[in-house]
Amino acid sequence: MSTVAQPSELAAPGDDRTGASSASGAVLHLARPHGDAPQAGEFARLLDAVLPALTRDFAAGAAALDRDARFPFDNFAQLHRHGLVAAVVPRAHGGHGAGLAQARRILAAVAAGESATALVLTMTYLQHRALVRTSTRWPDAQRNEVFRSAVDDGALINALRVEPDLGTPARGGLPSTIARRTETGWRLSGRKLYCTGIPALRWLSVWARTDEAEPRVGVFLVPRPVGSELNRPGIRVVPNWDHLGLRASGSHEVILEDIDLPFGNAVDIRPLHEWAPAGIGQRDNDAHIEQQAWMSVLLGTLYDAVARAGTDWLVTFLNTRVPGNLGAPLASVPRVQETVGEIATLLHVNQRLLDAAAAAADAGNPEDDIASGALKFTVTGNAIRVLELALQLTGNHGLSRNNPLERHHRDVLCSRIHTPQNDTILSAAGRRALAAFQVHA
Repeated sequence: MSTVAQPSELAAPGDDRTGASSASGAVLHLARPHGDAPQAGEFARLLDAVLPALTRDFAAGAAALDRDARFPFDNFAQLHRHGLVAAVVPRAHGGHGAGLAQARRILAAVAAGESATALVLTMTYLQHRALVRTSTRWPDAQRNEVFRSAVDDGALINALRVEPDLGTPARGGLPSTIARRTETGWRLSGRKLYCTGIPALRWLSVWARTDEAEPRVGVFLVPRPVGSELNRPGIRVVPNWDHLGLRASGSHEVILEDIDLPFGNAVDIRPLHEWAPAGIGQRDNDAHIEQQAWMSVLLGTLYDAVARAGTDWLVTFLNTRVPGNLGAPLASVPRVQETVGEIATLLHVNQRLLDAAAAAADAGNPEDDIASGALKFTVTGNAIRVLELALQLTGNHGLSRNNPLERHHRDVLCSRIHTPQNDTILSAAGRRALAAFQVHA
């Protein structure tokens, strides 16, 4: 629910300095007043210096986090020390104002080290990006507070949308989570599943409906106080995330019990029909298209980076494994070379697709939602295929928990669960293709 030190033909996208590292691992991020943000060149130098070391540090602890399903608090402390939790926050608010290509570069490095950290960071970046747009309906006070806390404290935010009965709201329906109007605001109660990052989230962007005769639906911003305990007043965490992959992501169930919120924390609520594609205006539609582009590129980057990390291990294994009956490394076998060539080709395609989509979005021309869905389908499918091929080549070695390949494979399978799922992507693409054929017939 993922730049890498790799062979040059499989190098992480957007970074031609695969051997670069920070000699001292020194923290370069310095506290600064809001509005006194770094220029793009300074931010690029920061990434040059810290990303390779972060990848190595995160990779060193990844197996233990996966084994114990333990949330990576230390990883987020490191990211905050370098100012990377607030990378997408606008410069005017003290962040780095990162575009999609820069956010992609950060997430590629993080995911190559520890994928669950990258997933939680992805969700925070997506929330921050949605608040950057001039089309956002959030009140300034709430938006600014989310930005400020990310810069000052490394505060994380994610959307809580999925419910036991509803499933994902992307497929329609009213949520069971209800906000009841009070004299001072709203009282929120409900149950949410798969709340990625909940052990560390400071802000919960909760999808709920009002108790009005004609219910409105939308986002209620719930602050989660800082503390060492998993539960907070009115926010009870059911620690039931025991998953095949991304085991350290803390994607537990959350029960919200009579949380009182001021009126302003109903940050974006509308009649249900206004959330449907036919009910939104042009500005909202443009925002939706850009958000889909960001989501597809960042999630694609995460799982592509996991596949690259697995490939890095594979290439080392093939070059060093010398079976007695062969008398030479496995890398010398033509069938092995052919399979690695297929892997390299799949990753090359991923890089081209992700780089092009990120560049288009940063230029103000994001691809539409059907193209973004096709990107997600292709990139994640390629990432899964890469690790399937790696497992075929390595046999028992690849499946052993003493090696990272099986963990990478488990993690990359989680790419299928993110909205939009493959059936939705392909159905939309099919409808468009059939309609286009009818027009030209």
